[in-house]
Amino acid sequence: MSQPLLIEHDDGVDRVTLNRPDSLNALDPALIDALNVYFQGLQRNRDTRVVVLKGAGKNFCAGLDLKAAMARRAGQQEPPGVTESLDSQRRIADIVMLMRRCPQPILSLVQGAAAGGGFALALASDIRIATKSARMNCAFIKLGLGGCDIGTSYFLPRLVGVSVASELILTGRFIGAERALAVGLVSEVVDEDKLDAAAEPYVDAMMTASPVGLRLSKECLNMSVDAGSLEAVIAMEDRNQVLCSRSEEFSEGIRAFLEKRKPVYIKR
Repeated sequence: MSQPLLIEHDDGVDRVTLNRPDSLNALDPALIDALNVYFQGLQRNRDTRVVVLKGAGKNFCAGLDLKAAMARRAGQQEPPGVTESLDSQRRIADIVMLMRRCPQPILSLVQGAAAGGGFALALASDIRIATKSARMNCAFIKLGLGGCDIGTSYFLPRLVGVSVASELILTGRFIGAERALAVGLVSEVVDEDKLDAAAEPYVDAMMTASPVGLRLSKECLNMSVDAGSLEAVIAMEDRNQVLCSRSEEFSEGIRAFLEKRKPVYIKR
């Protein structure tokens, strides 16, 4: 069997591929477990500074693998109990929480379907680039469930506002790439064969930042989204700038700027 998640590490960058193309990279137990293990492992990982997440084949991720889920239940006399169902639900939700907690910025490359849980993975990323074929939706309400699932009701209003978020969550309708760009859901829309290349300027820019500065910037953004006041945000920013200014990376960053070259940071 092929691995459900492929991870290539290259000089500070992890290129992570959902590897179930024949199933539109749908989330089955093996892929769910692999994503949990991977993002959990990033918490204290100093070698990986940026993560690029994509799907194998022509789609990003079609959400939960419903065919596999129904097949597993076929032999059961009764539906799973509340505890079992909650554990199963939380295993998927844990992925997006780990994505937000990990200090590395995550760049998602979205093509084809990004539905349900796949949409949630894209929303939990820091930056999204889409191809013209990208179609994203909160599929949950179309399956007889509530429309809010896997963090979508947290991420969407913060990214596109309450009105558009309500439309997508309450109807389950798809949002295409061009409209996603217009409402600020994605940063860029490119041709299908330009997706990997489009990611490189973002990766290069983030890799030019100091490792500690990049990590603290993601942390500060996370905190600021839910901050109760401007004072709380300023306090976090001040703390981060003092920490960064006392690091050797700051000295190298200043030298590189004055010498008009890329900084070279020592791996720690």
